[in-house]
Amino acid sequence: MGITSAIVLFAVIWFMLFLIILPLGLQTQSEAGEVVPGTHGSAPANVQIRAKARLTTIWAIGLWIVIAGTILSGLITVRDLDWFNRMATPEVSLTDGTDG
Repeated sequence: MGITSAIVLFAVIWFMLFLIILPLGLQTQSEAGEVVPGTHGSAPANVQIRAKARLTTIWAIGLWIVIAGTILSGLITVRDLDWFNRMATPEVSLTDGTDG
């Protein structure tokens, strides 16, 4: 895995987790009893983006270590995910590389 692949993997994990964590613990303005004029009652009262981003980063680092470690160890390869046998089998050389 190259550095670009590692960064992309981390970004995908981070944003997926962020979208999962974002609505957790959300309190709407109508629940808080303080609806700002011109907004919906379902608008968040206190979003706490910084705390949720910090929590997302901590979880994303842990998940990234597990997933990247699995990929780098070779425990799971792309061929393991070829359930419909669309990838050709790798060529196996019958010679030992010598000319004699």
